[in-house]
Amino acid sequence: MNRTELADFLRRGRARITPADVGLTAGPRRRTPGLRREEVAGLAGLSVDYYTRLEQSRGPRPSRQTLTALARALRLTEVEHDHLFHLTGEEPPRRETASAHVRPGLLLVLDRLDDAPAHIVNDCGELLAQNALAKAMIGDVMAQPRRERNLRRRFFLDPGARALFPEEDRAALARGHVASLRAVAAAHPDDPEPAALVAELRSRSEEFASLWTEHEVSQRDSATKRFLHPVVGLLELDCEILLSHGHRHLLIIHTARPDTETYERLRLLRVIGTQNLSNTGRT
Repeated sequence: MNRTELADFLRRGRARITPADVGLTAGPRRRTPGLRREEVAGLAGLSVDYYTRLEQSRGPRPSRQTLTALARALRLTEVEHDHLFHLTGEEPPRRETASAHVRPGLLLVLDRLDDAPAHIVNDCGELLAQNALAKAMIGDVMAQPRRERNLRRRFFLDPGARALFPEEDRAALARGHVASLRAVAAAHPDDPEPAALVAELRSRSEEFASLWTEHEVSQRDSATKRFLHPVVGLLELDCEILLSHGHRHLLIIHTARPDTETYERLRLLRVIGTQNLSNTGRT
C-alpha cells in the first residue's frame, strides 16, 4: 500500500469537487478549495478521524467497501476508481459484473434531484446511491451493510421492506422482481452476483421459488408505484427509469402528478425528511 500516493490522490480529488457538485451548500467563510474533510467523510460514511488519517499518510489499509465508498464520494471516473484500488494493493472489481462504481455524471444528476425521491440501483437490484428524499421515503438503505442493500433480497426476506408497499400490490411486485432477475441472470451468465442471489432466494423464500418455476421474463419499465409511509400516508408515484453503464445501472426517479394528494404529501415529506426522522430502522 502506497500511503503517500494515496493521501495525495485523496487530497487532490477532494480539492477539485465543489459542494454544489454533491448537493451541499457552500456556506460562508469557506477557505478550503473543494470539499472539507468532514464532508468527504460524511459522503463516504466514514468517521472524520479515519478519513483524516488516510489523507495524512498514517491510516490503515482501507477495505474494498471503503474504497468503493470513497470513489463514489469523490466522483471518480472508472480509471480513477481503479487507480484508487491499485494504490492500496487491491485488484479493482471485475468489469463484467454489475459494478458498485457509479459514473460521476449519474451521481451528479441524482444530487440535483431535490424534489423527487430517486435512487440508483444495478440490474441485480443492489442499491448504490439515494438522494435525501428517497431516504425519507423508504429509509436510509445505504447505511446498511452491503449485503442488506439489495432491494429484491429485501422484498422477499425482510417483512419491514415488504411493508413499504400496499398488500394488494405485493403479488405483482414479487412477480416483476422474479421475472426481471431471471432476465438479468440469463443475460450475464458469467456474473456470479445474480446467480448467487437466485440461489439464496430459492432456498429461503417459498414465494420466490414458486414464481421462479414459472419462467417468466421481463425488464424493468416505467410504471406507477405505490408506497406506504408511516407519517404522510399513501404515495402514488410515477416511476421513470434511466439506463446507464451498459444498461447495468438504473437511475429510478419517482414523481407525483401536480394537484394531487400525493403531490402535497410528497411536499410534506420533503419538509419532515430534513428533521432527521428515524427512518433507517423502518426498512
